[in-house]
Amino acid sequence: MTIEASQTVTTGRGPRGLRAVAMLSMALALAGCGGGPTPTTFDLSAPSGFGRVGGSHATLVVARPTAVQTLDSDRVIVKDSSGALSFLGGAQWADQVPALVQTRLIQTFENASRIGSVSAPGQGITPSLQLVTDIRSFNIDAASGAAVVEITAKIVGDTSGRIQRARLFSARVPVGAMDGPGAARALDRALSQVLIDIVRWAR
Repeated sequence: MTIEASQTVTTGRGPRGLRAVAMLSMALALAGCGGGPTPTTFDLSAPSGFGRVGGSHATLVVARPTAVQTLDSDRVIVKDSSGALSFLGGAQWADQVPALVQTRLIQTFENASRIGSVSAPGQGITPSLQLVTDIRSFNIDAASGAAVVEITAKIVGDTSGRIQRARLFSARVPVGAMDGPGAARALDRALSQVLIDIVRWAR
């Protein structure tokens, strides 16, 4: 089995990136003061309108993605140049990231009319295939000022348990404003690119 890599939009470093690091550091410092306002809640979207994608009549179950403990939360994550992870103050997701990604991935399949039947586990459907994913990155990279999403996907035969295909999908999108809305928009755009790539690949 080989894991391929797919990469989309990239962004470079420079004075703008250094300003982004400073702004994010200030936001994180203010978040640590406590007693602040209730965090603003953001959601993720399921891409649509990217055209019907030819598919199959397979019955697919999309498992909840796995993730390390830090990413398995409802917080907006920032990674600094040393690799340390912190929470962006004043912002949170509508649910834990793996649950949101699972829901939006299923909806993206539905929007593309890609699979005969697609659902989450436990919905009374006997699948022929399972889509198993792992969220490797879902954060703001402070050093480059970009939203980074990396997800590995595996298609597994439900009866045999054999991995039929596997691939790493990734996207980087520049963050316009280093605040909650800016980070949420950039991560949503990066995830949308990854979800579309996964749906087109899963045939």
